Amino acid sequence: VQLQASGGGEVQPGGSLRLSCAASGFTLDDYSIGWFRQAPGKEREGVSCIDKSDGSTYSADSVKGRFTISRDDSKNTMYLQMDNLKPENTAVYYCHARKILSDYWGQGTQVTVSS
Repeated sequence: VQLQASGGGEVQPGGSLRLSCAASGFTLDDYSIGWFRQAPGKEREGVSCIDKSDGSTYSADSVKGRFTISRDDSKNTMYLQMDNLKPENTAVYYCHARKILSDYWGQGTQVTVSS
């Protein structure tokens, strides 16, 4: 049972990346999902999430209009499309899936935005 994140890398300011997170050993469709990040010296913070109960989406103010969370339950995978990236978006990004009595984290993927 795991979440496997991928798609991180180094990109110039203004560039784009798409993070993927594939679930194995459980059905992602049953879970609320989200992306978090942790920058050096800072606490982990929420970036964007989808609530399974009503499909509502939440994004942090700092990424609204630039980052888009999505899911493809047929592929058991979640995504984070990140556009117009900024240096302050540099962090390790983690995917997360949760429901009552069940909680999974991906291993993290590094995103570096630098010129």
